[in-house]
Amino acid sequence: MSDTRDTLFRYLTLLQIIPRYPGRMSPPVLKEKLAERGFHIDTRSLQRDLSQKFSTQFPIGCDDSQKPYRWYFDCDFQCQLPALDVPSALTLVLAEEYLKGLLPPVVVGQLSPHFSDARRLLDEMSSNGLSQWARKVRAIPNGKALIPAALNEMTWQIVSQALLEQKPVDVVYLSRTSKTEKHFTLHPQGLVSRHSVTYLLATVDDYDDIRQFAMHRIETANISESTWRPLHGFDLDNYIAGGAFGYLQGKAPVTLVAQVVPQVAWLLSETPLSDTQRLTPLSDSNWQQLEAEVPDDQQTLWWLMAMGANVNVLAPAAWRETLKANAEQVLEHYQSTPVAHETY
Repeated sequence: MSDTRDTLFRYLTLLQIIPRYPGRMSPPVLKEKLAERGFHIDTRSLQRDLSQKFSTQFPIGCDDSQKPYRWYFDCDFQCQLPALDVPSALTLVLAEEYLKGLLPPVVVGQLSPHFSDARRLLDEMSSNGLSQWARKVRAIPNGKALIPAALNEMTWQIVSQALLEQKPVDVVYLSRTSKTEKHFTLHPQGLVSRHSVTYLLATVDDYDDIRQFAMHRIETANISESTWRPLHGFDLDNYIAGGAFGYLQGKAPVTLVAQVVPQVAWLLSETPLSDTQRLTPLSDSNWQQLEAEVPDDQQTLWWLMAMGANVNVLAPAAWRETLKANAEQVLEHYQSTPVAHETY
């Protein structure tokens, strides 16, 4: 590739990498991302391109509140490099509906220019079959979708920058258990969005155990002067698969045995609890017996609680006793609480 073509493609790649505001990215990170795509440039040349060439031709700004300075496109800048095609636009439109119920508003807000581009393209192609599909298809999260927890925009920017650039953060965190503010130096290792809450996975100070921090309870965050401590051998997928978000009660799986109503049996025949699941009709009844090897976790137990009278758990015995005690407590609440009279 000639030097001219190499420079041209490097410029185009750089334009794709620079985020829209409130996203921001420092030259060292931009340089690293360019290198991942096969473009190698020294930091001084990259800074000269940003300040002397790009900022004069594009709506690019510089956040000089801290070093290294961080660069961004104006939040309203419309650019398609490469041009968005119809299938990609359709994917973005459908993803927007789903992600609104999962991600913090600040994150969805950062993606909104891309969603707007996608909707605009589909609206301009009213005769295209795929564009019509976007008006006829919706993605709905399973179960009751809670409104995502409010998340401070600056906190999100600093924490995501720290994770990307492998830097620790000094935070003030509101503890849910003690309801007090605590000061930590966190070493970010990953981010997980679960239902309506996003969690930062990090080690604390000089400890090596992973802890989960709800992002919306981080009241302040600043890049720390400390040295980031990587957790060697940590794998995010293995961490999740190990039951970190299922609240494991025991390491070994358990065999769930329960009697279920026809509606639940039908549901589980289509979407099983596990690969080992078996459903057997009960004699003299339209109920069925369910047997399945499942994790010994609170997630499964909560699902059984939500089933209420539609499921009669026989084993494990500890689960049966827990469900029985919960049902008795619920009944006691309803018997002891006076009925509120409705007004019209």
